[in-house]
Formats: sequence, structure tokens, C-alpha cells
Amino acid sequence: MIAGAGAVGAAVTAGVVTAVTGDGPGTSTPASGPQARRHVNSSAYRLQPLTGFGPPRAAPRRTLVHREAPLRVSGRGRTMVLTFDDGPDPRYTPHILDTLAEYDVRAMFFVCGEMVAGGRNLLARMADEGHVVGNHTWSHPLLTRLTRRQIRSEIERTSDVIEDAYGERPEWFRAPYGAWNRTTFRIGAELGMEPLGWTVDTLDWATPGVRAIANRVERGAAPGVVVLSHDAGGDRSQSVRALRRYLPELLDSGYHVTVPRRNYA
Repeated sequence: MIAGAGAVGAAVTAGVVTAVTGDGPGTSTPASGPQARRHVNSSAYRLQPLTGFGPPRAAPRRTLVHREAPLRVSGRGRTMVLTFDDGPDPRYTPHILDTLAEYDVRAMFFVCGEMVAGGRNLLARMADEGHVVGNHTWSHPLLTRLTRRQIRSEIERTSDVIEDAYGERPEWFRAPYGAWNRTTFRIGAELGMEPLGWTVDTLDWATPGVRAIANRVERGAAPGVVVLSHDAGGDRSQSVRALRRYLPELLDSGYHVTVPRRNYA
């Protein structure tokens, strides 16, 4: 059984990204990113998007320069966000997308530019199915050891390739290893992106077993939680199988798995 209110822990002290959920199927509105071609009639409440089509129609708004990455989201109801890092990987990402489609939910994928170069079709599919794609740098370096010029190159090159494959420039970014510094936050803001951390680390990168991964998610489930998993960077077959185990548990327990809304200054 999934825990109700625990596991937010230290994330409570961090910044919060706003999230919105509907109260039922009748509240559905378009998702952020390119419009999905495939329409789903069932479980529409799980698809509650948190932005409209494209950027704001008004004059561009300034992106806040954060001092720390938000670790959770806030919003009505039992909202959670699933995120997947380091992909796309043609061996594992398609299976994760298949499971998300089966249960009619959207997720976030923080991709690496060098991986996108060989998986453009997977980003096109993410766009079609309403998922949000974020920037996870080009080669997954430890940004705190790079110069400002190197950091900007890692992030900007990835935004360029995402725009080409996904159809829009990313509005979110995540530092590899969760290693942020002032320069990283400032460059991200200059490029129009907002940072996002995580609340629950599945530790799937250590391949602890399907049950261990699923149990970590289920025990950590709580309103506002952001779950970190991986769809690349090694053997992610356990991550694929664990998602099939814990996702229906989350939904049956009343959680709304959705994507966050951008905050503008």
C-alpha cells in the first residue's frame, strides 16, 4: 500500500513549482508542448496539463534566477510527477513510453543532447503523446567543474537539438547529479528555462531490483512528490519493469500523475 503523506522530507524547505490537477474527466485542457495527435478518451483526469499551447501570447516574461532547484510541486489534490533522465535510449525509452500510454499519463524526460542525436524519433513521439522534454546537458558532465563558457555550450547545444527533434525549445533543465551552482542557474534562466530537482530518487541507476525500485516509489508517494528514474545510462530493464508495477499502484491510490507548470517573473 502506498504511503500517503510521508517522504517529502527535506524537499519541503526547497522551492516549489506550481502544479494543477482537475477534479475529474470534465476538466481536461491542452497540454504543454506540441499537441498530441492521439486522443485518449479514458482516465482524462490523469492527463490534466499544466500549461496551454506554446509560449505566452503576451510579451515574453522574465525567467526567475533560482538559488536552488525546486524539489517538489504544489497543487490541488494528490499530484505527483514522474521524471526520467539521461535518454532517450532506443532499448528502454520506447517501453517506458508504451507503459505511460497504456495508463494515459504524461511524464517529463530530461534528455542529453548526445543521446538525442540518435533518437530524434523518440522525441517526436514524446511530443505527439504530450510528454514534456527538459534539458539535461549534452554529455552529462559535472557542471560545477566547468567554466561558464563550457556550461553554456553544454546546455545551449542541447536546447538546439531538442528544438529540432521535439518541435520546441525546452522550458526545464536539470543539472547532472543534481550538482547546481550560481552560474548554472543564471545560464538556465538566460536560456528561458526553469530548474527542477526531485523528491524521491528510485536509485534505479544502481540496479537494486524491480521490487526495490517500486517499493521506494510507493513508500515515498505523497502530494507534490517528484520521482527520479532513468531511461538510459546503463541497463534500465529494471526501471522499465518497475514502472509497470508502481504506476498502476499510484493511480489506484488516487494520485494524479502529471507535469508541472512554468513559473514566470
